[in-house]
Amino acid sequence: MFLVAGLGNPGEKYHLTRHNIGFLFLDYLAEQLRVNFTATKWQADGARAMLGHEQVLLLKPQTFMNLSGQAVAAAAVFYKIPPEKIIVIHDDLDMPLGRIKVVVNRGTGGHNGIRSIVALLGSKDFIRIKAGIGRPAEAIPVERYVLTKLTDAEIVCVKEMMEMVAEAVRLIVREGAGAAMNKINAWKNDIKSEC
Repeated sequence: MFLVAGLGNPGEKYHLTRHNIGFLFLDYLAEQLRVNFTATKWQADGARAMLGHEQVLLLKPQTFMNLSGQAVAAAAVFYKIPPEKIIVIHDDLDMPLGRIKVVVNRGTGGHNGIRSIVALLGSKDFIRIKAGIGRPAEAIPVERYVLTKLTDAEIVCVKEMMEMVAEAVRLIVREGAGAAMNKINAWKNDIKSEC
């Protein structure tokens, strides 16, 4: 089984904020796989599905971003899922909106959700799908920027990224992280210029 976790903060207040891009992508995946999320015992909303011949557990931690590792690690222990079969989708400040990148065994990049997962899994060997949200203008603190709502134009861009993220997950599950990195990380010009 693969565990696919999308990171974000629970509640309507945080819906459509930049930090919740992982939740948005997981909602899209659930829709594509025709499954619905329900509350789990790991402080997360979860949904099980088949992706090809592989079982996947979609997971949206409800612990708030900084404690994401609690839900991810608990589900991984319960299902005996090794780090190599865990995929985490999250926002990334160091890439522009519209850019997607697949990485394995990297540092946290200052992302508190990733820091929590590394600490509680005791490993960096999980697969990450980083979705660019860009950096704020100098006058806006990062903590505030990530919790602001996406603009209408940015939402259009995020919707355009959704199939790229879904394709990344499919490639990882079917062919492995290496194949996903080779294909996805080369996609630099497939997003419209508005992003």
